[in-house]
Order: sequence, then C-alpha cells, then structure tokens
Amino acid sequence: MNQDITNACDALKSGGVILYPTDTVWGIGCDATNPSAIKKISTLKKRLSEKSFVILVNSDAMLNRYIKEVPALAWDLMDITTSPLTIVYEHPINLPKEALASDGTVAIRLVKDPFCSKLISSFGKPIVSTSANFSGKSTPKSYSEINSEIFPFMDYIVQHAQDQSSSNKASSIIRLKQNGEVEVIRK
Repeated sequence: MNQDITNACDALKSGGVILYPTDTVWGIGCDATNPSAIKKISTLKKRLSEKSFVILVNSDAMLNRYIKEVPALAWDLMDITTSPLTIVYEHPINLPKEALASDGTVAIRLVKDPFCSKLISSFGKPIVSTSANFSGKSTPKSYSEINSEIFPFMDYIVQHAQDQSSSNKASSIIRLKQNGEVEVIRK
C-alpha cells in the first residue's frame, strides 16, 4: 500500500490523473488545486462544464483551508454520519474555478476510509474524485467493471484493493446554505 501511495502522489504532484479506490466507488482523481489536471479529467470523461466534481479532504483542518466558513451543522453531520456524505458548500476559497460548480459552490467529502485518508495526507492537498466511467455511462461497482478504455489515460493506477468490492454506492449529497437551509441532492 505504501508504494501505491508514493506512486499515486508522484503522479498527482506532476499534474497527472490517477485511478484509485475511494470511500465509495473507484474514482478518477487529480490535484484539486491544479486547473489543468481538472481539465484533463473533464476532457477524459467528456463531461459538460456545468457539472462539478467532488473533492476529497482528510481532515477538519484541510476542509477549513478551502471553505470560508464551515456551517456548524456540517460538523455535526460529519460527526454522526455512518456512510460517506458529500456536502455542497457556498463560499469556497483557495480552489480554482475549474473545481467549482457553475454557481460557485463546491462539493467536498471528508473521507474516513484509511487508504483515501493516507493518500490525501501524503499528498497534502485535496483530491478530485469522480466515478471511473465516461459521462452518461453506469458507475462501475468494482475495479473489474471499469471500462478498460479509461486505463491508457491514467498516469497511475492504484493496485491496492483491485480485488475487493467497494461500497458500490455513491455518497449521499446535501447542500448547506448559509441561511441554514438544507437541500438533499442525492440520498
């Protein structure tokens, strides 16, 4: 696992794109602070520019570096949730426009998965996460279901957990507005 993390971090630091197991499904990822790396993923996935990505962080401190003011409710929800929860925040900071939705918000998930957490910690920055498929195609439930046409576009493919099933379920997504309103986007 340690060599995987080193190799993945090397690819991320050079602006590359990786294929890796997340806390939900296998994902395509890059440095969330690197606009050209994010554009590579958009091009690869043939993704519409108005669709945003999820960004993974591994600590409260990292979340605070990228959100101007994390609502108290967000901390409470992250503490009590037992499954992956992505929260859409208003007023992101220190992120390129390529990482944001067209309305200026950003979707961030604080990961609890040991591999993802260690990868992000070693890299030292948040990582973009999007399902390992082309836009409009079904999300693969395991590494073996990933369309092999994606592989040549990856700068590194993580070996860890290729023989394991993921949770097979995308995260729940909610939007927290500054006025305290909560909108459920995906259960």
